Amino acid sequence: MFFPSPRLALAAICWCSATLARAHIVLAQPEAPAGSHYRATFKAGHGCDGSPITAITVRLPAGARGAKPMPKAGWAIERRIDKLAVPYTSHGKTITDDVSEITWRGGPLPDGFYDEFVLQVQLPESPGPLWFKVKQVCEQGQIDWAEIPAEGTSTRGLKAPAALLLVQPADHDHH
Repeated sequence: MFFPSPRLALAAICWCSATLARAHIVLAQPEAPAGSHYRATFKAGHGCDGSPITAITVRLPAGARGAKPMPKAGWAIERRIDKLAVPYTSHGKTITDDVSEITWRGGPLPDGFYDEFVLQVQLPESPGPLWFKVKQVCEQGQIDWAEIPAEGTSTRGLKAPAALLLVQPADHDHH
C-alpha cells in the first residue's frame, strides 16, 4: 500500500491497531441462506490482554447440524458429541447424536497476529439470528464470547458478544 507521507502511514497503522484491540471473534460471512451448508470462518484478531491464544472452542447453536472442523496446522481438534433431543434424517440415515462443540488447541497464536478457525455446518431451515458462542483461551486468561442481547441482534453495550450469523430466507437454489 502506498502512503503519500509518513504521517499518513503512521495514522493508518494506529487506526488498524486500535481496530484490532477492540475486535472480538466474528464470522467472516455474517449472512447465509437457511438450510444451506455454511462455511463458518471465525476471525480471531487478538489474544487476552497481550497473552497468546492457545485454544478456541465454538459451541454450536441449536439447529446447526453435522458440523465438521477444518484441520489447522499446529492445532489439534477435539469434537464434543451429544445426544440430540430431536433426531433428524441426513442422507437417509437417522441422526441421534451430533457435534455440539469444536475445539482447536495448539498454536500459540501471538497477540499481535490474526488467524481464522473454520468449520462447515448445515444451517436450520428457518431464517433468523443464530448465535455461536466462542471461548478463547490464552496462555494467561480467557474470554468467553458468549453474550447474546435480550432481544434483537444489536451487540452494542455487550462486553463479550457471541458471533452472530443472520440466517436469511432460502433462495431454493442452494441444494
